[in-house]
This record gives sequence, structure tokens and C-alpha cells, in this order.
Amino acid sequence: MPFSTSMKSLPARRKLLGGMVSAAALLGLNTVASAAPAPGGGAPEPPSFPEDLIAQARLRNYKTRRSSSWDRTGGNGDAVGVEPGSAATLLDVTGAGVVTHIWFTINSEDELHLKNLVLRAWWDGESSPSIEVPIGDFYGLGLGEYFTYQSALLAVAPIKALNAYFQMPFSSAAKITLTNEGKVRTNNLYFAVDYVTLPALPADVGRFHAQYRQAAPCKGWTDNWQHNWDDPVGDKKNLDGADNYVFMEATGRGHFVGVTHAIEQNQDGWFGEGDDMIFIDGDKLPTINGTGTEDYYNGAWDFGGQPFAYQHNGAPHISDPRERIGGRYCLYRWHIESPITFEKSIKVTIEHGHANHRSDNFYSTAYWYQTEPHAAFPPLPAPAERVPRVFRVGGPGAQPVS
Repeated sequence: MPFSTSMKSLPARRKLLGGMVSAAALLGLNTVASAAPAPGGGAPEPPSFPEDLIAQARLRNYKTRRSSSWDRTGGNGDAVGVEPGSAATLLDVTGAGVVTHIWFTINSEDELHLKNLVLRAWWDGESSPSIEVPIGDFYGLGLGEYFTYQSALLAVAPIKALNAYFQMPFSSAAKITLTNEGKVRTNNLYFAVDYVTLPALPADVGRFHAQYRQAAPCKGWTDNWQHNWDDPVGDKKNLDGADNYVFMEATGRGHFVGVTHAIEQNQDGWFGEGDDMIFIDGDKLPTINGTGTEDYYNGAWDFGGQPFAYQHNGAPHISDPRERIGGRYCLYRWHIESPITFEKSIKVTIEHGHANHRSDNFYSTAYWYQTEPHAAFPPLPAPAERVPRVFRVGGPGAQPVS
């Protein structure tokens, strides 16, 4: 081709190439990368694609498995019974893998079975469980009553169908049990534990933990819910979290992913003036400080007395929006949009009323990932102590209402 002809056609070719690049950009394709030769002069690298266009189609390198209560005879008796004082083994496997979903439905004549059945899990042969929670509390039913709701990590479907979608990795073994700590036989326990097996886990994978705590009642300092907050003497301050309710404490490296929290009111008025305070890596003052209980659960203004359940936050159960003695609330907050990380330690707390003035009942389960070994869990309260009841309050020494 003559030199003059080549120069004349160059602008047109540049225009065409520019149009091709623009179109490719709109489609999310990397035209330049697709044409680039591979290092060492080999074949061109394949084009890159937006991951969301192909994520569902990517081939997996794990094996899908399930442990369930199916009838081994081939019949329709797809449940197991659990006698008082005994435990059902839900999963007991060796090797590496990840539990991805745990489902239950329970037929029991024990009206308190959500508090009396305790879920435990051990990863990689550890001596103390990384999960130790009454089953109702694990699924956000912290007052021992069923209700339906949906969130990103927990859901209760009609009727009495419990679902958890936490990822629970293990590198060498996993064991999950359910123990009947009540006095009544669980007639029919249906369960399914979905998991995958893997050749190995990456080194930077934490282990899943879930811990139950309660204060029934919390130790407040007044039973006067109409306290004058403008009184400079009576309006106490709380900057260091002293006497806060503790959701969880951990040592090691990890991240906190959320909490479920049940409240039974022992006093009239709004219980939720308590701020969340999170202490990270030994900080003496809160690393993270909130503005109120309903604010931590991403609601506002006493939730307006209206139950709600969203993917990351909710108050799906409100039994008495008038803020009276005996009012009952179940709440949750997931931090999966940005888990709260710690390198050495974490302590997650919340006030029970402003500067801890109230003495309501708190029941909670905290969920997090961390390196092992984990710190010792507080002793699990006895079954009778886990049952919600209204107390006469006014500080330490409160007694249950007969």
C-alpha cells in the first residue's frame, strides 16, 4: 500500500477503533486486555467479564452434602426423639468443609422447648464448644415464643421452621448437637444440616462462634421511669461503659457480625435509651459509641411501636407498643455490610436505659468469627433461669412477680 493511502485511512481507522472501545466499555468488556499477548509471548489472555454476569455459572470445586433426620428404613418417620438429659447428634464429620445452612422444625409438648433445647458446635476437635445457645435464642426467638420473620442470616418460616444461613468453616472436623435440658421428651426433632466438603481451607478463615448471655433482671439504679433527665444531679453520665450489659467478649483476631436481643420490660416507659458501646483491642473508652438502643438496631423513635424485619436489622416482635411493664421485644442487627474487626480483643456492650438506670430482662446471642482458641464462655444459666418472667425492680435484689 502506498504511503499516502495509508496516512489517508488512518483517521478513519482510529475513529472505528475508538467506537469499538466505547461499545466494549458499555458492555463491561476489556477489549485491550483481550488483545494483549500473554507473558512470554504465548496465546492472548482471555477477555475478562463482569463477575455478576457469570457468578452463578462458575463451576464449583466442592462436594455438596447433608446430614438430616431422614428415616433410614425408607419410611416416613423422618424425625428423631430426644429424651430429657440426652443429646441428638446433628453432624459429625471429619475433613475440611463449611456448614452453610441449618434447618429445624420441632414437635414438642414442652411449652419451653425453645429455651430448654441447647445447640452446641465444636470445630476441629476443640474441647469447648464454639456455639452454645438455647435453640430459640440462636434463631432470634429469645422470649421462647415463635413468630415469623426474614433476615439475611436468620429466618423463621411458617410454621415453626427455623433457618440459619451463617457460613461455618472447619478444617479437620465438625460436630453439632442438640441437648434436651428440659424435663419433657422432644417427640419429633426434624433437622437438616447442609454443608460442603473441600480439599482444604485457606489459612485466613476464622471459625464461627455464637454465645448466649442474659441479665434477668439487669441491675438498674432507679424504678422511676419518669426520672427528670434535666436534673444535673440525677442525670448520671456513662463514658466508660461501666455496668453495661455485655453481648460478648473475645480474645484473638476476628470480626463481630451481629446480635439478636430480646427484652421483657420490668418497668413502665421506653427501655431503649441505652447506647451501644464497643471496645476494640484494649481501648479503655468505647472505640465505637452509639446514640440509643433503637438506633443501634437501625430503627428510630421507639420503633414507632411497629414491628419490622429487614435484611440487616429488625424488631420483628413487639408484643405491647404502649411501653408498659410486661412489654416484650425481639431485635436483631447484622453487620455483614462491614463486620466489626478486632486484632487482639473485643467487648460488645449496650446500656440498659440511660447510664444503665433500668432493670429490664435482657436475653441475647452474639455471633462472630475468630481465630482459635477462643476464650471461655460464661456458664450457661440453668433452664429455669432462662425462662422470661416479670420482676419487681428497683436495683439489686429484685424478685420475680408471683
